[in-house]
Order: sequence, then structure tokens, then C-alpha cells
Amino acid sequence: MEHGSKVSHTRDFVGSVWSFFRRCIYSVISIGPIPNHIAFIMDGNRRYAKFHGMKPNAGHRMGFLALMSVLQYCYEMGVHYVTVYAFSIDNFNRTPEEVQHVMDLMQEKIEGLLKEESFVNKYGIRVNFWGNLKLLRESVRLAAENAMAATAENKGAVLSICIAYTSRDEIVHAIQGACKEKYDQNRSSKDVKEDEISVADLESHMYTSGCPDPDIIVRTSGETRLSNFLLWQSSRSYLHVHNALWPEISFCHLMWEILQYQRVQPFLEKQKEKSL
Repeated sequence: MEHGSKVSHTRDFVGSVWSFFRRCIYSVISIGPIPNHIAFIMDGNRRYAKFHGMKPNAGHRMGFLALMSVLQYCYEMGVHYVTVYAFSIDNFNRTPEEVQHVMDLMQEKIEGLLKEESFVNKYGIRVNFWGNLKLLRESVRLAAENAMAATAENKGAVLSICIAYTSRDEIVHAIQGACKEKYDQNRSSKDVKEDEISVADLESHMYTSGCPDPDIIVRTSGETRLSNFLLWQSSRSYLHVHNALWPEISFCHLMWEILQYQRVQPFLEKQKEKSL
């Protein structure tokens, strides 16, 4: 019992020191602009598992643990919006066994978001699920819908999870929604008919409607492509690529991303002003 108590005290001490260290780093880094919205392409779970002689399923679980740490750091630092690319529509083409495991893991973790001790309740986070949710297994879709409904009134940060998502699918969805809305308006209006669909019309029907465009898009595993992720919203975002695989991403990686963003942020702001 005495040994166990010493181990517990040591763990608490190390945790306190680590928390103090993070606060010190945040106080320094907050001298510059802190991004309002960071989006992550979580790439490399399967390669991580293969490199470490693990099953692909274990790689996805390690990826989830990395996500929890990254979210904590983002919210501690004051980032208000975090978006993660969790599962593409194209990922349904993987082996049935892997897809089944990912769906099981998603359902388990989505349901865990609503537990009293979860980080969602700790930070008052509102959770969005973006994508063609009709493609999901019914139990996963219902879990996602329950999580959105349960957190809809939360006033803290916003976590948006892209599942069964591609940007092309989102754009098609927006065009269909905007056309239907315009058609219904013209049918019900006795005034002059308006046939043009504006950019604002389209954006109001995007999955991302109501959320600011990302300031930073982070991709792990060394790939330099967006993989059909937020193509519409990323024209003025800073793209940062890590060679680290997603389960390897750390506090130091995140701080380096912020520093690199702060270096280019004045240029990005000028580009935004020119487009207004």
C-alpha cells in the first residue's frame, strides 16, 4: 500500500509540473495571435500500427488517445474551434473488418463524449458531426445525432468531427440545398423571381455553415495534399505538414504549428482583406 501511495503522489506531482509548464508556454505564445480555428487531417494510424508490429485496430485506438491530448492543449490555449477529419467517404473502400472496427470505435467514443467526466462536459464543448451521416451504420448515426442534440446549448469551444465526409460531397450537398431553397422561394413569392444563386446561398448550406474558415490546417505523416478536406473553406488557410504520424503528434508539434502560423499570419490577414 505504501509503495502504491508513493507512486500515486509521484504521478500527481509530475502531472502538476507538466500542467504548470504548459501554462508557462501558453503565456509566452499568447503574445502573438492565437488561431481561432485549427483543422486536423489525422493521417498515419495504420502506418503507425504497422511500424510498431500492431494490428491496424490498435493504431486507430492510439490515434484516438492522441486526439484527446491535442484537443486538451487546443482548448487550454484558447482555440475556440477544432475540426478533425476522422473518416472519409473513400474510407468505406477499406476492408470490411477495418471499417467495422472503426465504426465500433466511433460509436464507443461518441457515446463516451457524453459521460459526466468527459472533456466535453469539462470544457462545455458543442459537438458537430459533418458529413453524409446517412452512409453510417444506424447505431453510429444515432450516437452522433444524440451527441449533437445533447451539446447543442453548450457555450464553450466547438469540436467538429468530419465522418462520411468529402469536400466534393459537401459542395454537391450545398448546391442541391441552395437550388431547392431558391426554387421554393420562387414558387411561394409573387414578386420578381430571383434565379441566381450567390456564394452566400451556397455557404449557408455547407455542413460548415456558421463556423469560421480554418486558420490552420494540420496534416500528419508527411503528405502534402488535402485529401478532399475543406477545399471550399481553406483558400486562405495556413497548411502545416508534419512528418510525424498522427499517434505521434505531441504538445511540441502543436506549439511549433502555432509559432509558424504566427510568422505568416500578417500575410494571411492582408490576403483576407484584399478579398473583401
